[in-house]
Amino acid sequence: MCVLDLIRLGEKIISRRKINHIVSSMLNLRGKGLSQTEVASKLGVDRTLVCRLENLGEIRKGRRLAVFGFPVLNKVEIREVLEREGVDFIFLMSEEERWEFVKQKSGVDLFDAIMDLIVKAHSFDQVLVIGSNQRIKIFEAVLDKEVVGFEIGESPIREDKYVDPDELVDLVRAIKE
Repeated sequence: MCVLDLIRLGEKIISRRKINHIVSSMLNLRGKGLSQTEVASKLGVDRTLVCRLENLGEIRKGRRLAVFGFPVLNKVEIREVLEREGVDFIFLMSEEERWEFVKQKSGVDLFDAIMDLIVKAHSFDQVLVIGSNQRIKIFEAVLDKEVVGFEIGESPIREDKYVDPDELVDLVRAIKE
């Protein structure tokens, strides 16, 4: 440990490195979806500390947006666009990845994976779904919350569909306003 990392405050010696490590861990765990209480418990700190640090570093307060989309042909480009727009959670798949997702899991594992995604989607204020007309309706029914659809075809879609990044950006910006 470098002497410059230590700060004397009266009788206490404080480690700047330890503080930075805890704050970094806190933000990583919160970013993974853990609650403030879960993070505080895991790190051995008070929940109000987690809350206060988040408030201290807050840049944008408002509605959290998740985007789910499949089957997307230009998913790398769309992911980059969504990340630049500050979308909080992005889940995109091609048709091949969608089938692989289904095939690699047993019935119970597939059910659990889908339930995990539903729980994840439910944790956001708004959800944008890129998909078929039928998939959008299913998201609306399951989530029972505001779902914005970006329709790329009628169900069933059996091949990857191109998503216009400019149209998507316009929609994301309208949602966030």
